[in-house]
Amino acid sequence: MNIIIAAAKTGGHVYPAIEVGKKLLLKGNKVFFIGNGSQIEKNALKGLDFEYKEINIDGVRGKSLFNKIFSSINIISRIFTIRKFIKKNKIKAMIGFGGFITVPIGIASLISGVKVFTQEQNSVMGSANKLLSMFSVINFLGFPLAKPLKNSKIYGNPIRDSFKKTKSHVAKNNIVKIYVTGGSQGSQYLNTILPTCFRDNKSEVEVRHQCGIGKKHGVNKLYKEANIHSVVEEFFDDPSEQVDWCDYVVCRSGALTISEVSSMSKGALMIPLPNAIDNHQLFNAEHIMDINMGIIHQEKNGVENLKNLLNKINEEKLYEEWQKQVDQKHFNASNQIANAIIENL
Repeated sequence: MNIIIAAAKTGGHVYPAIEVGKKLLLKGNKVFFIGNGSQIEKNALKGLDFEYKEINIDGVRGKSLFNKIFSSINIISRIFTIRKFIKKNKIKAMIGFGGFITVPIGIASLISGVKVFTQEQNSVMGSANKLLSMFSVINFLGFPLAKPLKNSKIYGNPIRDSFKKTKSHVAKNNIVKIYVTGGSQGSQYLNTILPTCFRDNKSEVEVRHQCGIGKKHGVNKLYKEANIHSVVEEFFDDPSEQVDWCDYVVCRSGALTISEVSSMSKGALMIPLPNAIDNHQLFNAEHIMDINMGIIHQEKNGVENLKNLLNKINEEKLYEEWQKQVDQKHFNASNQIANAIIENL
């Protein structure tokens, strides 16, 4: 069967989509990946037997009236383009992984009589998935939602295979090993604040820090000034190796990041993005706290609060308690989602 997967722009949407696509391929289906041509999509799709189609489209949220009108005209045009694509390729199902690109693809699918599915990574449903969920056969959830949703199944988030394998971590000394990641786009707050916080920490720390494109020189300089042993990279080739290496992670609380970290029996000091839509990162972080795998710092509480939390984690070795847990629901998510799609066609 021919199936469309729609995802774009960020790793939080793209990587789970690809994992489900791989399972659909293994089960004998043909997969069409529709994105917006971002570099993260192209890099992630290298070597995979997906048909790749780019469409240039943006949402209307936060735009001026003129740009909203222009975008709306563009959306209508894209819906007709996608309908032709669906008919030509005899598409049987479409699954959207969030982001505005999924809306015109979902609408075109519904008009064409194609079954629609959604996968929501976060604890709060995004606008695009919320719209499509009203017509979706199944809404696959990564976490329990703050508000219950009909036709939903909590299968966890589809994580990459490298995050499903853990080695036994034995501390060789009293140095606390910390992996810092701001996600696929990096984090200015983590890049600028954390080196000073580590300098003032009571415990000796060793840091590996993923800072995002173009930020390496500046972040490296801050760590050197703070006299912290660190390795700074724009991106690490295999983030799962860094999670496996560390005692705990300091990160934003994007759904995919915390799903991958908790799947490897590692806890996190989570710093939710304060301007995240519907405050979904805070709800994500609260889920991790509920399963005793992390603690939350909100930026509004100030840098002293962050320093105190780092000291508390390191001095009381809270990370050792976090490492006794594992969030296993994500392990088989991609396979469960693929099976459910096929069973409902």
